[in-house]
Amino acid sequence: MSKISAAITAVGGYVPDYVLTNKMLEDMVDTNDEWITSRTGIKERRILKGEGKGTSYLAIKAAQDLIDKTGLNPEDIELVIVATATPDMKAASTSAYTATQIGAVNAFSFDLEAACSSFLYGMSVAARYIESGKYKKVLLIGADKNSSMINYEDRATCIIFGDGAGAVLFEPTEEALGLQDEYLRSDGSGREFLQATYGGSSYPSTPEAIKDKKHYIFQEGKTVFKNAVFNMADVAVKILERNNLAVNDISWLVAHQANKRIIDATANRIGLEDEKVMINIEKYGNTTSATLPLLLYDYESKLKKGDKLVFAAFGGGFTWGSIYLKWAYNS
Repeated sequence: MSKISAAITAVGGYVPDYVLTNKMLEDMVDTNDEWITSRTGIKERRILKGEGKGTSYLAIKAAQDLIDKTGLNPEDIELVIVATATPDMKAASTSAYTATQIGAVNAFSFDLEAACSSFLYGMSVAARYIESGKYKKVLLIGADKNSSMINYEDRATCIIFGDGAGAVLFEPTEEALGLQDEYLRSDGSGREFLQATYGGSSYPSTPEAIKDKKHYIFQEGKTVFKNAVFNMADVAVKILERNNLAVNDISWLVAHQANKRIIDATANRIGLEDEKVMINIEKYGNTTSATLPLLLYDYESKLKKGDKLVFAAFGGGFTWGSIYLKWAYNS
């Protein structure tokens, strides 16, 4: 019997209509377009507006896009995973609501949180369910409403993050395609450098914390940048070495869109030319769990069956890793 692998067989995506440009941020904080662009590569980001609209709204839109494009019957979906750092609520489950709203009434579901590495970790989890042989259709969604935890008076964070969602369908294949290998890491000593502190069980929200704006995300940029540059590049090199891949074998680098300088450093470390690096950070900023699937969404028409993709991500926690995947279809 041939070995079962987990292949991505469909992609969907969604970004909100509202565009927050660098020029608009100049009127909000002490910054300017040249400063933001030269340091991050970001020109604009999308922001979800509307009373009561949370991460599930984005996730549902991305999943529905995938369903509409493929004609997938949502009742055939067996598992829905929502990778997110910004769930709708502390409880109840964002994924359960998402699954119900898209009509995946036969699926079980759960949320998965590993900061900006959430979708990467989710790929590993989804693949294991498929490889078990028990599940045939697993929907993995990366979605974040980062604007819900951003202080738009803090130029260190408000210039970086945007909102969005992407979705992929994992199905089994007996061809030599799909997820081939992974190298995933974490280091909890890094959590003090990137966190949204208040609102969790250690530091519940209080009137004082909200008054002092401590419920917003905090980042020590230099430390996070240094660790992201080293670790994303390091795991990308390791995944190539473990699979005896030369740089010429790689079709695409699919790197987390946190900062263009980090993306460039990862590509340079493995010697990959710019033409093979997926990038859309200039349009969306850092959408956290959504960056990797939104890259697949934007580049889907350029992907060919058999293409060798190297994924890399780094997030708060710290969490990071790399995945080697062979693309399973022609668009």
